Amino acid sequence: MKTRAERESPPEHVVLGKLTSPYGVKGWLRVYSYTSPMEGILEYDEWVLRHGGVESRYRLSQGRRHGKGLVARLEGVDGRDQAETLAGAEILLPTAELPELSGDDEFYWYQLEGLSVVTTEGVALGRVEYLFETGANDVLVVRGREGESVDARERLLPFLPDEVVREVDLEAGRMIVDWDPAF
Repeated sequence: MKTRAERESPPEHVVLGKLTSPYGVKGWLRVYSYTSPMEGILEYDEWVLRHGGVESRYRLSQGRRHGKGLVARLEGVDGRDQAETLAGAEILLPTAELPELSGDDEFYWYQLEGLSVVTTEGVALGRVEYLFETGANDVLVVRGREGESVDARERLLPFLPDEVVREVDLEAGRMIVDWDPAF
């Protein structure tokens, strides 16, 4: 299986969030958003939902912040039973519909996943498995692989451009970091 960095084209969709459970009796659903800010997911009028390997399209009828999360209503989902069938679905967006990034040093997370990670001294640390937010800065989860990197350890590297992340070369599928392999 090729990593994302080895693919010739970007993935067809990116995951923006998921529907977690029904909210009320009128077809609303709780939404867990991966966008930043979290309300950004509500800016997309059409959602592709993937549930049980099946994809279907829905238009967003309404959406709003509710407590510490979000709730949304989709066209054609008029009751709790219908909403229940969608609970657990991933919310996808065609990659082509993502907004253009403003600078050369901006990336979508999906673009970084799968990149090989090499130190400024040329030591291979592994590949970016995924990223997560901590509130202070994003964190890269880099997994070493036998025969491909210095060891098979998992490392957590802060995504700090210029400080830790020195270069990202999407075409080469590589990220150069200023990081001690002993950490």
